Amino acid sequence: MVGLVLKAVLLIFVGYAEAANILLVIPFSAMSHYIFLRPIGIELAQRGHNVTVITTYLEKKPPPNYHQVKVVEKKIWELIEGETPTIFDMVDLSAEEFHHRVVWPGGLAITELTLNSPEVKDFLKRDNTSFDLVICEQFVQEALYALSTKYNAPLAIVSTFGNCLRHNIMTRNPLQLATILAEYLKVYNPGSFWGRLRNLYFAVYEYFWWRYSYLEKQEDLVKKYLPELAGKIPSLYDLQKNASLMLINSHYSFDTPSALLPNIVEIGGMHVTQSNTRLPDDLQKLLDESKHGVVYMSLGSNIRSADLPEQKKRAFLNVFKQLKQTVLWKWEEDELEGKPDNLVTGKWLPQQQIIAHPNIKVFITHGGLIGMQEAIYNGVPIVGVPIFCDQYNNMLLAEEAGVGKVLEYNDINDESLNKTLNDVLNNDSYLKKARVLQQRWKDRPMSPLNTTIFWLEYIIRNKGADFMKNPARNMSWFAYCMLDVYGFIFAVSDSDYIMYYEINK
Repeated sequence: MVGLVLKAVLLIFVGYAEAANILLVIPFSAMSHYIFLRPIGIELAQRGHNVTVITTYLEKKPPPNYHQVKVVEKKIWELIEGETPTIFDMVDLSAEEFHHRVVWPGGLAITELTLNSPEVKDFLKRDNTSFDLVICEQFVQEALYALSTKYNAPLAIVSTFGNCLRHNIMTRNPLQLATILAEYLKVYNPGSFWGRLRNLYFAVYEYFWWRYSYLEKQEDLVKKYLPELAGKIPSLYDLQKNASLMLINSHYSFDTPSALLPNIVEIGGMHVTQSNTRLPDDLQKLLDESKHGVVYMSLGSNIRSADLPEQKKRAFLNVFKQLKQTVLWKWEEDELEGKPDNLVTGKWLPQQQIIAHPNIKVFITHGGLIGMQEAIYNGVPIVGVPIFCDQYNNMLLAEEAGVGKVLEYNDINDESLNKTLNDVLNNDSYLKKARVLQQRWKDRPMSPLNTTIFWLEYIIRNKGADFMKNPARNMSWFAYCMLDVYGFIFAVSDSDYIMYYEINK
């Protein structure tokens, strides 16, 4: 009965909203990215829009108006030429090294893989295709922004991370470098002098390297795979600068509050919903019957727990066997030597449903934003072992909020793990603060997904909504920072002072 009512309401809304043709471009092969981005296409289709998705992962039972264009599936690590650092070696890479060895080459490789995938090439050859909106993930795949020009449609970009300093610079959004950290930068004390200096240095470094080196290589991919557009479209820099909308995966209830232009909108936790889906029978029984609760551990979709060095793995096993709680661990191999009786493993586990179970006491995570938001939504305390990217920054925010603790990867041993885990397990303050954070995280005028859909449809209704864009984006930095005006005032004031001094000496 409830389902029929919801369908009837949906049909009423669809009747009032003109269906649009929408292209959603989300080819990056990390499952965590897809988990966050997939609700956009599904929800738009369920609201009556005609959605085409360029993606690595295919929905098994999509709506009839949800069309999928398959990208050849390859992980970023398979595509990077030369010596690629192993996952756990990345802990010791600087942000600059991580960009040079992983982000820049990986971004180019994923972009080229997408444009060179047979289904994508066939799709792009179609002459009778038109779209009212193009949505692209904002993750070093800028050549794909050219599709907005190919189809003469407004461009909306979506970040699986939080605020993006590169985007702030080009759109003239306030930078706030004293408080807003670059996405991949690990800073132990961000508010200190050295922390702010480090953030400034990296922000300048990343922006100039991206704009004057990396974007040129993305432009080359446009010329190679979309030759009909070469020389006839704005630069990729201008395409992003003039994007109608940027949706960012953050929310001020947890992330550092920041000033945002009206066309930069927070949608943090868009993928998380109140799930009524029952767990598989074995997991449901395990979680229901664990009278002391459950510790859940997963290092995400890109990091394999099974690849942990032997010493680190033994530390986890030694600490886990001392717990009265059941431990559920995403372990990617069939066997785990020395597994204690209270430990249950699974190669892939339905994380959202697991974390939502009331018997989950602590979530041990790498600090990836997708899993962090699932824990926040469900009021679960966190122990974080950050490895790379934004993971340390995410865990630093959790520690500052009192909902979790950071355990440095290089510091993992029996003693440190036992102390950290038992502190979060047995100190009620973590749970109490997690519940407070959960309450304010959910306290919004609209759900993150409804917010996302509202603004995407707003862009369609208002033909790109140019009026929301900052006019300063077309000013030089000299004019934007008012340096010419200040210089004029200084010069006039100085000349008046000299004249006054000459008259009265």
